[in-house]
Amino acid sequence: MTDKLIRKPLNPLELARLGGGEIAYIRPIRPAEASRLIGAPIHVEEGTRLYAVCHADGTPLAITDSKAGAIANVLEHDLTPIHVH
Repeated sequence: MTDKLIRKPLNPLELARLGGGEIAYIRPIRPAEASRLIGAPIHVEEGTRLYAVCHADGTPLAITDSKAGAIANVLEHDLTPIHVH
């Protein structure tokens, strides 16, 4: 018998409950997406890599220009960082 992993997409409510509100994910984003997330233009040098820190449900907490800064922000909020790619 073979064990099969069945993946079911989570809805936003299920994502919000994921980790009991104790985790946040970090993912690289482009400046245009960062502008959309915060609702204001972001002025950075061409090629700058940004990182979004978000609750499990996708609510943005912070945007930084370094992975270390993103991790520090998560830890500052007493959350567990999860990196997604």
